[in-house]
Amino acid sequence: MDHIISAEKETKNNIIEVTDLDEARLWPYIQTSEVALLRCNEPDPGVFVAESPNVIRRAAAAGYEPLSFLVEDKMIGRDGWDVVEQFPQVPVYTASEAVLKGITGFKLTRGLLALFKRKPLCDMESICQGKSRIAILEDVVNPTNIGAIFRSAAALGMEAVILTNGCSDPLYRRASRVSMGNVFLVPWTVMEKGSWPAGGMEILKKHGFKTAAMALSDDSVSIDDTGLLAEEKLAVILGTEGDGLAKSTIADCDYTVKIPMSAGVDSLNVAAASAVAFWELGRKSDMR
Repeated sequence: MDHIISAEKETKNNIIEVTDLDEARLWPYIQTSEVALLRCNEPDPGVFVAESPNVIRRAAAAGYEPLSFLVEDKMIGRDGWDVVEQFPQVPVYTASEAVLKGITGFKLTRGLLALFKRKPLCDMESICQGKSRIAILEDVVNPTNIGAIFRSAAALGMEAVILTNGCSDPLYRRASRVSMGNVFLVPWTVMEKGSWPAGGMEILKKHGFKTAAMALSDDSVSIDDTGLLAEEKLAVILGTEGDGLAKSTIADCDYTVKIPMSAGVDSLNVAAASAVAFWELGRKSDMR
């Protein structure tokens, strides 16, 4: 795509009208890869783009610092503007729908994007402290699945999500949007590369967690097993799309757990399986 340096017209306050593409100021929005945004400030945390008023509102409420907003001109003062007004010093770039589609490559969801600074991640030890139900994701690579899992985790009694280094990032635009912003409500972190399963399992055991691998095997117990449900502290472990959990991970777990199914079906998509698992095994005291 040919990039044209924009003619910008500054309007009132921090609103800047964009009439064409501008590489210098809008580069994070111009179809830049999620990985490039993640790594742009290394070794410090990078940035991420959030889409839609609800997701942006939750990111701001969780303490993420906005660096700029990008809004369709007809949406100024409408849904999501309450968040923009909280940050009067942050630049707000605005343009027509046609110009924005040229910048982002797609129609904006409800006309609003925001660029946020990432926060440093907690370590796994800190995430485990004081929790009784957590989810572990092993190499789940689809951002849509990550977002759906976080939405289920928030709704169904999981107190934290811990991801292996091979997972898609929860702050990728599609993941946060599919989660409806719940990636900002559930504590999460990413394990150091090479620390799973051995190092991660050691930390889980140190904090008193029993581990439940969601997988089919000869010794799998049903998800409604009374012994499983009675565990005081439980880590529910879900594997990558297609292949599922690694055999070494399953071997290291205290339980191998299956979801009973009918009609000859032997598995569910990882996002669907997470919803069933979290409903059955999550903290019921947190649900209303």
